[in-house]
Amino acid sequence: MGQKGKMGVAQQVDTTDFHVEAIDLLSNHVVCEAGIALVVAVYSAIKKTSVLAGLVILGDLSIQGNIKSLRSLAEPLQVAMDNGARRALIPLENKRNFLEVAGDIVERVDPIFFSDPMTGGDEGVGMT
Repeated sequence: MGQKGKMGVAQQVDTTDFHVEAIDLLSNHVVCEAGIALVVAVYSAIKKTSVLAGLVILGDLSIQGNIKSLRSLAEPLQVAMDNGARRALIPLENKRNFLEVAGDIVERVDPIFFSDPMTGGDEGVGMT
């Protein structure tokens, strides 16, 4: 976490061991683009603050910490909505893709666009 100082979690990150495991339960080798969700989860755990209810977190991070946009928004937002999501944390670069999303999804899932992982973490746990 290269931004740990700016996020106010430097001491906790330096003194805590994190164990993260992702398992493909269906063994279908689907790529998991969950870097931002992982940042929000770790930030939430350290700050002892719950992630916003009904929130889906989309987007991934490069090894350098840059946000990677999604190939498509329609499918992940449909799945999220079908499973109770009411808000979606979406990389700003995907804002133009929001026009491709079906109207019934747009009406039921509020987008929260973010441009850096720090903002994503704050938005995800409702701190901004």
